Amino acid sequence: MNLNQLIKDCIKQNRKAQEELYQTYKKTLFVLSLKYCANETEAEDNLHDSFIEIFTNIKNFKGNGSFEGWIKRITINKAITRYKQSYSLTAIKDDYPQDETINENEIDFSLDIILSFIQELPHQYRLVFSLYELDDYSHQEIAKMLSISESTSKSNLHRAKQILKEKIKSKSTFYYSKQKNGK
Repeated sequence: MNLNQLIKDCIKQNRKAQEELYQTYKKTLFVLSLKYCANETEAEDNLHDSFIEIFTNIKNFKGNGSFEGWIKRITINKAITRYKQSYSLTAIKDDYPQDETINENEIDFSLDIILSFIQELPHQYRLVFSLYELDDYSHQEIAKMLSISESTSKSNLHRAKQILKEKIKSKSTFYYSKQKNGK
């Protein structure tokens, strides 16, 4: 079934069409949710809430822009709303090490490991990092979405990068020492 017909059938609340739409986009939206949520359980909840929102509001999709972009925006907004309801936006003490150079050619981590590093970030840092680096939002847009200032967005991004660099460096050191010791 083509996407336009699928959308029309979903508007009519056709359960088979909804199932097909779900099956088509669940993996994409789950991976997107993982970027914004602290763990897989939270990402699954976000995915579920996103599809409820998608099916409830699919009649509002006017075809301006891509459908996938529209459902991704819903998924991101759901994660941000969940974050705002669950966590307070507070300053986080910046006690992370200063920027150190990492030889990027020596680093070979799987996407799962990198994603786990991102998920371990403090909530506000994870949101800002994901919005800016992974989904190309500007600091102005992030500030508006999270109800923070642009300078706070920039600061959170910088701190997130510092934490990630330290995690990567630490993991790299562990892997290399393990290889040297023959383990």
